[in-house]
Amino acid sequence: MFAVAGVSGHTGKVVAETLLAQKKPVRVIVRDAAKGEEWKKRGAEVAIADLDDAEALTKALRGATGAYLLLPPMMGSTDVRGDNARKIAAIAKAVDASGVGHVVFLSSIASQHDAGTGPIVSTHDAEVVLSALRADVTFLRAPYFMENLASSLYALDKGELPVFLTVDHAFPMAATQDIGATAAKLLLEGGHGKLVVELHGPRDYSPKDVAAALSKITGKTVTAKQGPEDAMVPALTGAGLSAHWAGLYKEMTHGMNTGHIAFEGGKVRTAKGTTEVDVVLRSLIAPKG
Repeated sequence: MFAVAGVSGHTGKVVAETLLAQKKPVRVIVRDAAKGEEWKKRGAEVAIADLDDAEALTKALRGATGAYLLLPPMMGSTDVRGDNARKIAAIAKAVDASGVGHVVFLSSIASQHDAGTGPIVSTHDAEVVLSALRADVTFLRAPYFMENLASSLYALDKGELPVFLTVDHAFPMAATQDIGATAAKLLLEGGHGKLVVELHGPRDYSPKDVAAALSKITGKTVTAKQGPEDAMVPALTGAGLSAHWAGLYKEMTHGMNTGHIAFEGGKVRTAKGTTEVDVVLRSLIAPKG
């Protein structure tokens, strides 16, 4: 039995679907019972638990061979690191109390750093806490989600790709399909003590590469336009984001531009996705409906 959190989001959904497709028993963990109905129809068990409710999460994990866990984004938080610390503590307590043998935890590129990474710092904190557990834990460090490029596609009609990243700096990116599929593979593989796996995409991409792909897809020239980092907070708050989150994203962008946010490398185990960025871009700009 594999317990899977985050099935209402991109990666958890892929993990659960991948395991069900291989006829593996799956228990999805949802906060709202209504969100579990569709999964019941697809053959999954459903457990109701919030990831910061240690008692409910313990029940959801009990009897599972392995579990896929993560820190969902808390866009309403004004203290992301503090709020995530409480969630991490609840997850750690539940993993220990439930007796689940292996956890695949969705971590992030640059989680080896304890500062200067914006919202990524919470996955660093999670790696520190979860590394002290009895259970085997595989930390799947994912790069930039290709799907997050959606937020930069609003100026396509002008032939522009507005970014705050250095336009010719190639950066690791992976599709959420590949992230979820890799997590499912690691669950099926089983635990190896405390293990870090860094997931790369088929290659690194710069904003110029993304703009070139968009040019081919749309049939018109698209140019990457780099804005100054100091313009980030006003732009993001103007778009409705809180000042707290805008500051975190600015710090993360600065880390990406300076090379502070990068994979640890060395003897760390690596995996590689196969989905090229143009595949994801086509899905993002395809007509909905």
